[in-house]
Parts: sequence; C-alpha cells; structure tokens
Amino acid sequence: MATPDTLAERPGRGAVTGTVPRPAGRRARGPAAGPSPRGRAGWTPWLYLAPALVVLGGLLVYPIYQLGLISFLEYTQAQVSGGRPTTFVGFGNYTELFADEQFWQVLLATVLFAAACVVSTLATGCALAVLLTRVRALPRLALMMAALGAWATPAVTGSTVWLFLFDPDFGPVNRVFGLGDHSWTYGRLSAFALVLLEVVWCSFPFVMVTVYAGIRAVPSEVLEAAALDGASQWRIWRSVLAPMLRPILVVVTIQSVIWDFKVFTQIYVMTGGGGIAGQNLVLNVYAYQKAFAASQYSLGSAIGVVMLVLLLAVTLVYLRLLRRQGEEL
Repeated sequence: MATPDTLAERPGRGAVTGTVPRPAGRRARGPAAGPSPRGRAGWTPWLYLAPALVVLGGLLVYPIYQLGLISFLEYTQAQVSGGRPTTFVGFGNYTELFADEQFWQVLLATVLFAAACVVSTLATGCALAVLLTRVRALPRLALMMAALGAWATPAVTGSTVWLFLFDPDFGPVNRVFGLGDHSWTYGRLSAFALVLLEVVWCSFPFVMVTVYAGIRAVPSEVLEAAALDGASQWRIWRSVLAPMLRPILVVVTIQSVIWDFKVFTQIYVMTGGGGIAGQNLVLNVYAYQKAFAASQYSLGSAIGVVMLVLLLAVTLVYLRLLRRQGEEL
C-alpha cells in the first residue's frame, strides 16, 4: 500500500510534488477577502451618472414637485402678494377643472391637433429620409442643409415668417393662388391647419435625419434582394425598412407626441393667444391663460399635472404594446 513517502519518491508524476495533497473539499486559508469586483463594478456606472442625476433632480424633479404642490393649494394673486394665506384645498382645483366644459373642449382639440401633427411629421420625415437615399450627393446636401436650417430656426421667428407668408394683405401665398384678402387665422380649422404646417416644417428635420441614419445602417443586400423580388418602394418600406427601423420609429414617435402635445409658441404667436374667442386654444396656452392672465396659478398647475399624466400614460401604453409584440427597446 502506497504511503505519502513512497508517492513522493516515485518519478514521472508531475502532479506529485513531495507534499501531501489536501482533500478536495478544503481550501487554503488566506487573508480575508475584500469586496467582490462585481460589487464594485455595480456602483461604478452610478458614480458616472451622479452629476447628471443631480442636474436632472434640480431641473426636473423639483419643478414637478412644486407644480404638483401648487395644484393642491389655493394659490392666486392674493396669496402671491401676501394679502391672504395659502390654504390646502386637496383635489378642489381638479374638481373645478374637470367641471369646466371649456377644459374638455380644449383637451379634445389638443389631442386631435397633436395627432395630426405627429402623423404629418412622421410621414414627411420618413418620405424625405427615403428620398435622401435616392438622390445624388449635391441634392442630398442641399436638402439636408435646408432641413437643418428649418430645424434651427427659433419657434417665434418661424411663426412670424409663416404669418407673413399667409398674410391677407401682403402675403405671397394669397397673391399666387388668387385668394384676395382671405384671412387664414380667422377660421378655426384654417388657423389650426396653418399652425400645423409650421409645426411640421420645424419638426420633420429631426425625423428625417434620424430615420435616414437608420436606413443607411440597413445592409444594402437586404434592399437589393427585396428589389430583385419585384417589391415596390412602398412595399420595401412597409415590409423591410419599417420593421427593421421600429426601435428608431418608436423614439421619434414618442418625442413627436411629447413635442406636439405641448405646443405653445406657434399657437400663441400665430393665433394671437388662442384665436378668436379661444377657438384655437390648446392645453399649454389654456394653462398659461389660467395661470398668468387670470392669476389662477393653482388651476394652471393642475392643467400642467394633467398634461404630464397624459403624456406619461401615452408613452407607457405605447411601450407596453411594443413589448407585447416582442420588440426590444
């Protein structure tokens, strides 16, 4: 029977070093182990994100908290000037808001107007993105520079330019089409249509550039195979490009919904603060009138909270529907 001493004397066994092997279940006792690298690595991303989170907390979380707090108070010009104490009214402001018939009319107009803006912006941006892939370098550069110029134009400047183009007295649009002194901002639908054109004009470049970058990332072999199979351009977009670009389309759709739902400058400038008798009011302008024109800051804050909840609900529902379809976001 072999002993540890005889095992040590046998040559040719690389695993035998002259020492008694330890049992498999025992480990050498060393110094106390420190924090695992995985635990340290788990905190590293948060350390890098900490400055941005602090800035977002100051610029986003705190204002939202103040907005919600004021919506539960009686906060008018009397409280601002110190003439009356601030009192807690609970959901009283929301009850008054929901009982206002004008609020529901403005909400419906906002939803329909935002939906029209989103659909028009996505259609225009996607169509021009596909066009960019079909034209030569010089026309592509010209279209890109023109779109970026529209995107970089301030909302007030763009709204003023569009008002001049459709001016009933000096506007070139009425002269070209022989419309005389037709006022585009007098009728409710025509005023909304004019504002929609301006919103699409300053919003489609973001969609165009984003979708164009996504199309350029699609392998050319896929598009060539679809063309060889006899697919039309519309079929290629619907059956090939759109499914592959769905994550990008999700981003531009959500951002377009947020931007168009809270349009303020274009409506305020082009319709003179909401149109004749408030016929072109949207929620953002309606909140401004309640908060600053009527000095009912608590009602304006309540409208802001309602807008925030609606936007969050739309975004979460949209993302949930996409996750049910198996999309990775």
